[in-house]
Amino acid sequence: MSHSTLSPAHKVRSGTLVGIGLMLLGVFLFAMNDVMGKWLVATYSVGQVLLLRSIAALAVLLPLMRRQKVPFAIPPQPGLHAVRITLSTLEVACFYWAVTYLPLADVMTYYLAGPIYVAAFAAFWLGEKIDKPRMLAIACGFVGVLIALRPSSATLSLPALIALAGSLFYSLLMITTRKLRETHDATLVLGQILGTLIFGLVAAPLAWVTPGPLDLIGLFLLGIVSMTAHVCVNRSLKIAPASVVAPYQYTLIVWAIVLGYLAFGDVVGFWTLVGAAVICGAGLALLLLEREAARRGREAKDIETPVLPEA
Repeated sequence: MSHSTLSPAHKVRSGTLVGIGLMLLGVFLFAMNDVMGKWLVATYSVGQVLLLRSIAALAVLLPLMRRQKVPFAIPPQPGLHAVRITLSTLEVACFYWAVTYLPLADVMTYYLAGPIYVAAFAAFWLGEKIDKPRMLAIACGFVGVLIALRPSSATLSLPALIALAGSLFYSLLMITTRKLRETHDATLVLGQILGTLIFGLVAAPLAWVTPGPLDLIGLFLLGIVSMTAHVCVNRSLKIAPASVVAPYQYTLIVWAIVLGYLAFGDVVGFWTLVGAAVICGAGLALLLLEREAARRGREAKDIETPVLPEA
């Protein structure tokens, strides 16, 4: 056997390691993108940031779609696509608006609760069954949100409510994406970019500030870095099991804390850290429960499959 020939187990292990590396890289790029976005919305309106970001993203995406021969026709279920595009636009607008006033880690804490909301909403809109362990994990996730939000007249600010609303839009976006799982990834991303482009075309002229050369590069980099991060995450999920690589998305809160402090001097509050830890723990518990349910499903299928006698 040639030393250059890899065993199937070694190939799987290598694919998993590459998948983990791509997920970590994608999450880091998203964090860097968020830092650039927070820096830019201090000077430019959310509409202007989204407009220039979308133009740059389209400049990257359209050639990729043409090379992959992705059709530019109106996809099936156009009404559901319109809902998804609206949710995506609202979600990203809320995010940039919230980081204008709040530390980056605070906003990311609310957004990391998205999978918790999805698990809760899926029972109603997707007809998915939720057992007691999942219900407990979901309840813990909501407790984490309450800990981070600390609802009171002193702490329940408008930016915090905007961030919370954005995280709810994000979870609804994920649910509609599940319903459109047969749609090509590039088509879904194209719809999201066009939604923010339209929003930017309407909102940007209301508070336009002519950017300097450095800021213009930063605004365009928002779209390019975001597209690169999406490619890394999508590729990671294709070459490695989702249950293995998905937990690494929670490194985003670590980058948000570190980069928020280095770039803006943001110091995360104690209760935000506690809430983030509870939310991440609940999200990881849901991932483990999903993986266990999938394993039991495979075992049940193997038992039910009749074994044919040898000829």
